[in-house]
Amino acid sequence: MKPFQFKEFEVHQDKTAMKIGTDAVVLGAWSSVEHFPDTILDIGSGTGVLGLMLAQRCDALTIDAIEIEDNAYEQTVENFERSDWADRLFCYHTSFLDFTEEMTAEDEKYDLIISNPPFYTDTFQTENEARNKARFTSSLTFEELLKGVSELVTDQGVFCTIIPFKEEEDFIKLAKNYNLQLNKICRVRGNATSEVKRSLLSFSFQDKAVIEEELIIEKERHQYTDAYINLTKDFYLKM
Repeated sequence: MKPFQFKEFEVHQDKTAMKIGTDAVVLGAWSSVEHFPDTILDIGSGTGVLGLMLAQRCDALTIDAIEIEDNAYEQTVENFERSDWADRLFCYHTSFLDFTEEMTAEDEKYDLIISNPPFYTDTFQTENEARNKARFTSSLTFEELLKGVSELVTDQGVFCTIIPFKEEEDFIKLAKNYNLQLNKICRVRGNATSEVKRSLLSFSFQDKAVIEEELIIEKERHQYTDAYINLTKDFYLKM
């Protein structure tokens, strides 16, 4: 399998069960770095693409990732080491729960936390265990994710994620239990007539007026909208 070629880096994905998709690229491009984060954490790195995108977008000195699945962990490390930003990128081979415990004990926190979390419910489990780990909430529930984020994000920090639109309302409610307030939301449609498929969400401990946006990806098959091109043009080769 050929590596996925971006403008400033390439991502090998022959070892990991979950390949690069639109969700990850949209999240990596949309997440705010306007608060100039010094420390960034990607929960469930897969190929490492989110860490690489954020290394390209900002000057954060520390960009950590965590990945529990063996092959995906190896793939992330490999992709980090091949990039121009290897000195700023590091991946931990551990579960999010263990990582949170360790970092909390050391009082380590992050200015930006980002996650493209597993979100298919258990009824769709497949025979492929690596793919299950990457895709199913049984390996990391939304509750565990939000609890950990609330312990690891700095007071002025930001948490960005992408989830299925149908989970949006419950996820926002759950986040409030951990004092994480929704600041920004972008609902994603494949095209103008298709239903909303994904919700990009940005949280912090700050209670602000919520900024609501919509992103439509295609005008017609393989004809991308200006909004999608503007969002992703720094990354995709053909944008």
